[in-house]
Amino acid sequence: MAQIDIVVGSVYGAAMLVAETLADELERKGHHCTLYEEARLADIDPSRFLLLISATTGQGDIPPNLQPFATELADQGPWLKGLRYALIAMGDSSYTHFCGAGRHLDGLLQELGATRVIPPLELDATLHDEPERVALDWLQNWDIQP
Repeated sequence: MAQIDIVVGSVYGAAMLVAETLADELERKGHHCTLYEEARLADIDPSRFLLLISATTGQGDIPPNLQPFATELADQGPWLKGLRYALIAMGDSSYTHFCGAGRHLDGLLQELGATRVIPPLELDATLHDEPERVALDWLQNWDIQP
């Protein structure tokens, strides 16, 4: 089965809950997951699958625990061809920069040559009281091949 790195940017815990719920489900299906709350670029292995889950703060900002990872991606600009990923962006549609952090990270990964395997899931706090349930439904729509 697949080796999956789950990188999460969370402020109030909702993104972490989504990450933990998906990790449990993926491991139940036989995959091996490594969860990173404070990932660094060196933690990411392009031969593994990346699941990136990010809340959005302030004016579309990346959460503080994920900022060093995002900065390293932007500053070092490593070519990530071969890295396959999926992304969950979380936000509140009553704000101007809805899901801004996830959208930024998605664009950055694509610029660096990574391959997104499914359209991102955007979770709206004004619509989803239990974002982890929506994320589980989304997870059923894709298959991770090792």
